Amino acid sequence: MASLVLTESSQLMAKSFEKLPDKIMYPYAEPYDIQKHVFSSCQKSAVRFVCMSDTHSLTPHIRFDIPYGDVFIHAGDFTRCGREEEVVDFNNWIGQLPHKHKLVIAGNHELSFDRTFTHPLGSSPGDRATHTGTSLIDQIPTLGIPKDNIAEAVKTTNIKNCLTNCIYLEDQEIILYGLKIYGTPWQPEFCKWAFNVPRGEACLSKWDQIPSDTDILVTHTPPVGHGDLCCSGIRAGCVELLTTVQHRVRPKYHVFGHIHE
Repeated sequence: MASLVLTESSQLMAKSFEKLPDKIMYPYAEPYDIQKHVFSSCQKSAVRFVCMSDTHSLTPHIRFDIPYGDVFIHAGDFTRCGREEEVVDFNNWIGQLPHKHKLVIAGNHELSFDRTFTHPLGSSPGDRATHTGTSLIDQIPTLGIPKDNIAEAVKTTNIKNCLTNCIYLEDQEIILYGLKIYGTPWQPEFCKWAFNVPRGEACLSKWDQIPSDTDILVTHTPPVGHGDLCCSGIRAGCVELLTTVQHRVRPKYHVFGHIHE
């Protein structure tokens, strides 16, 4: 999981990609200030956010304490493929955290959460302009996950009802402590899994739904050039998202995950 604080001196601006393909790797270094003492005291007038992502059903194996805070945010991919058992396990885990407010969005691994992906199970690829990809199990990469598990997840209905210990955001806003927080799971096409949309206008149409006065933006995908470098040398982040956060929304913080190679 990564977070991005936008400043006037940000080294990678959206205009850098106006005339260039968004899949080219650009050499740049973003300076980050890493807080060494995550359990340090917090001013009474401050609100502390604790952010994670891409735990992939591995929360039972976490060997470190989750820092305490007022708000806990999980930026998606909390399961391996969105099976009900995985979602229930995550819900039980997050229910044990002491944070007063817990916000969660889905990622591309939450197949059961994406209604346009999972229903109905068809015999041909969906319309890539309006849907998130094919509904045929045989046409998506398994990513090392048993095909039977993927099929089980795809057929699961009403899965959001399993998240009883947190607030699930899907293209939605919530106001906490006077801060407007918006969560959205979409990302440019990536392995044909959940919440995928084609690059370009289809992505922009999702980001256009983000209110301009958003204080904290939570997406699963990173903006291009920020924490999005894959081992293949390709940047998987979204150009349209970078443009949106730098020029229209300009949130105080942008929380995201997705790429962790």
